Amino acid sequence: MAAPNEPLVSVVTPVHNGEAYLAECIESVLRQTYSNWEYVIVDNCSTDRTGEIARNYAQQDARIRVHATDTFLPLLANWNHALRQISPTSKYCKVVHADDWLFPECLHQMVALAEMNPSVGIIGAYRLEQDHVSLDGLPYPSTIVSGWDICRRHLLDGAHIFGSPTSLLIRADLARQREAFYNEDNLHSDVEVCLELLRFVDFGFVHQVLTFTRRHNESMTSFCQRLNTYVPSWLYMLQKHGKYYMSETEYQEAMREKLRSYYRFLGSSLLRLRKPEFSARRREFWDYHTKALTDLGHPINHARLAGAALIALYNSLLYKLHIR
Repeated sequence: MAAPNEPLVSVVTPVHNGEAYLAECIESVLRQTYSNWEYVIVDNCSTDRTGEIARNYAQQDARIRVHATDTFLPLLANWNHALRQISPTSKYCKVVHADDWLFPECLHQMVALAEMNPSVGIIGAYRLEQDHVSLDGLPYPSTIVSGWDICRRHLLDGAHIFGSPTSLLIRADLARQREAFYNEDNLHSDVEVCLELLRFVDFGFVHQVLTFTRRHNESMTSFCQRLNTYVPSWLYMLQKHGKYYMSETEYQEAMREKLRSYYRFLGSSLLRLRKPEFSARRREFWDYHTKALTDLGHPINHARLAGAALIALYNSLLYKLHIR
């Protein structure tokens, strides 16, 4: 039974072929010390035992319901579709990806902070990222930060605080007011939506480890790390949102530094990917970054790339001489 005055939390798991970890994910929701939740599992045309596992749990607990899509949806479209299934009476919503899970105090601690601070629209916490704790960009005891300030820190200083959808609790009215909560054209739209929403609300943070994020080869995270999609994403979000959070002078300098950083990354990658063991990834990597820069209005400058590669080679030679 829900405790008196506990607001309803809609927990959502969009999943496709997630049988390997789904039971562990569901069990983590069932173990929550907070009791007034509904749990919507959105099965995106899975061909494994995902639907069976979800339905078995739904038969055991009336708070769990399973929604099956009619046709297969791309990843971000499925995330958006899943959020449209939340109850119209829920006050908060919490995504937990099928290969992640929540610590027992997660909902209790996040909701308590939100309830004490009505200006807060998004709540985060430390997370266990496979085998290490991350999202530690806010010094203790910072629990409430203005949305403008945390986004400014993110864009200017690279403060890593938002994490993935599993890491955050969101006020449900903010989710309902957007037809597409996530920008389906941006792989890192989970961060972009924070930059958009936090213009109008504050950010709350619980200084406890409350979520777990898994790393494995099949995950979107592994794809992003393989190609380092984070580099063009930072440039994209700086171009789109930077002028709201910084002065024109700050914005122009940040853009120059971001492009310099991008070319340093590309220069070192040019050397690294020449190794035979990276031959299978080489074409995928350069196709991705060539298109990303062109789409952002900054087609690759080959002279600048060559210069960055020479600097990377020089630094590599210095390092080898130093360790001898």
